[in-house]
Amino acid sequence: MSPPITTKDLLPSELAFLPAMQRLRFGRFEYLRIENGELVLDPWPTTVQAVKFGSENTVTSGTPTDDFQLKRQVIELFEYVREVSAGEIRTLEIRHGLPFSMEVELSGTQSAAREEGHRG
Repeated sequence: MSPPITTKDLLPSELAFLPAMQRLRFGRFEYLRIENGELVLDPWPTTVQAVKFGSENTVTSGTPTDDFQLKRQVIELFEYVREVSAGEIRTLEIRHGLPFSMEVELSGTQSAAREEGHRG
């Protein structure tokens, strides 16, 4: 499956998750399951918002209605998720409404396959 480039390329779960990252702005999502290369949003992952005092924590609202090109960080997140058959994102850190870093627990076979791929 090719990586998503615009919102028209997103799977339904990705399209639902994108505005949640944008609304969160700063914080993290925890315990986000992946099954067959797709985010599982039921139940919704734990959401932890970071609040900084004395700074602008502007919250954006709404959902994207027009097709637009995705930022590199979003493309990389969804591209990674699409390659995982089973796993769980323990933490997905969001900064400025974009994925910044994550910790992922992979099933045994997924973990071994990724290790082999990184050695060669």
